[in-house]
Amino acid sequence: MTAQIGRKAPLLSVSDWVQGEPGNFDQLSDRVVLVEVFQVNCPGCFLYALPQAIDLYQRYFDHGLSVLGVATAFEDFDKNNLENLTRLLEKGEVIGETHRALNQQGKLIADRLPFNIPFPVAMDRLQKRQTDITQGEIAIFINQRVPDFEQQTKPWQKKVWQQVEHYLQSLTYHAETFELFNLQGTPSYILVDKQGLLRDCGFGTHPDLEDKILALLQE
Repeated sequence: MTAQIGRKAPLLSVSDWVQGEPGNFDQLSDRVVLVEVFQVNCPGCFLYALPQAIDLYQRYFDHGLSVLGVATAFEDFDKNNLENLTRLLEKGEVIGETHRALNQQGKLIADRLPFNIPFPVAMDRLQKRQTDITQGEIAIFINQRVPDFEQQTKPWQKKVWQQVEHYLQSLTYHAETFELFNLQGTPSYILVDKQGLLRDCGFGTHPDLEDKILALLQE
């Protein structure tokens, strides 16, 4: 069952804690928990989301905020893997589109990431797909991303359906935490309150994230 806002947050499903002490929602009671979900091959994660998460961690840890990082993979499985995550955390090495984008913007120092991630980081648990993609999975994927799908023409619907089916069939693995929280891409965040209830999930950049955290810290 997927996570639901306002209900007890299911535990993160990870394969390895690559950095820091292992942690999960049941071990962080009485603290607000921010989970930053990223991919190693995701420029926006390193340009915006991770710097924001690091800033929030540094300013609010002593006020009751815990931050965890979960590196996931819903595409580019040859890049978004445990080996490259380990190299990132131990040596500051970035790869693929992340390296290209940060290098173009002059964000690298000696070809390395110019900042360290100070909080615990884990690798999402990846499971190799054992079954074919179902019609239901295709429908769910489309409904979550194309709200006006049913209002479009039949030829257009058929074309989109086929494209989605082809895309889903190309995915060798599925990432458990990414799917458990019904995330739409990376960067994404998961926000859990002091009682362990899931309060929010978001995809992309969120300038209002600090306000949401402050409100939960004051509860």
